[in-house]
Amino acid sequence: MRAVVFAYHNVGDRCLRVLHAQGVDVALVVTHRDRPDENIWFQRVADTAAELNLSFLYGENPADPAVADAVRAARPDVIFSFYYRAMIPADVLSLAPQGAFNMHGSLLPKYRGRVPVNWAVLHGETETGATLHAMEAKPDAGFIVDQTSVPILPDDTAGQVFEKVTVAAEQTLWRALPAMMAGNTPKRPNRLADGSYFSGRKPEDGRIDFRQPASAVYNLVRAVAPPYPGAFTEVGSRRFVVAQARRLETTAVPAGLTPGLHVVDGRIVAICGDGGALRVLQLLEGPSADHASPVSASEFQTIITAS
Repeated sequence: MRAVVFAYHNVGDRCLRVLHAQGVDVALVVTHRDRPDENIWFQRVADTAAELNLSFLYGENPADPAVADAVRAARPDVIFSFYYRAMIPADVLSLAPQGAFNMHGSLLPKYRGRVPVNWAVLHGETETGATLHAMEAKPDAGFIVDQTSVPILPDDTAGQVFEKVTVAAEQTLWRALPAMMAGNTPKRPNRLADGSYFSGRKPEDGRIDFRQPASAVYNLVRAVAPPYPGAFTEVGSRRFVVAQARRLETTAVPAGLTPGLHVVDGRIVAICGDGGALRVLQLLEGPSADHASPVSASEFQTIITAS
């Protein structure tokens, strides 16, 4: 099997290594340059390709004719996409006579679209996974080749779940490749009506509304906790990121506190709209979790007293 691989991030790194280990002839890797505004906490696929002695190019826009020309010149049997950030046009997908396949970070048909791990944590799911599926013009809509599930534990952050999903992606591809290389690619239905589609998330979506129930506030904190930008609130003109928290018994805090952040018995706590509470284990001050400084309970008490 000769392949062209569009890849980025940790899933791109691990799945590219699986192809190499299984003897797939990777003729070309297309990846992204790092964005200057992004926290690069993940593996660079360009480094992986260089380590494995594979040809690669930076292709931010797969609709660029130069990218199509490079794919055509590579003469792939198949195209793979592993966490590549852009939709690959149909005319590029058609250059692979044995099909084009994407690794998606959810159990399709659930959580089609962008940042599926973050959305799953935000919605309080107890399970997600990785799905290898055929690519079509519509995102995450082609038939399913294989998928692997992983648990989401009650206190897991999206970063921790993403680590599990990366392993699930590696396992899924490893299991599926022999049949694919033999020309017997499994085809399971991807029943879109049974699932859901979600768009991307912006940093502003991390703003905490303490009027919501404690479960919803806690899921937001977990869903965007570092290495993501973090759930935030503001006191006056100062922004604070709740980087780590845990559910707290309401008997541990005085009654009558308004929704928001407070200092109780030397601890920072968040009171929520249903009367539930969180203990804030790490509070940061700054625009985002990767550009912020820790704030102690005593420091925060001074800040809220002065506001």
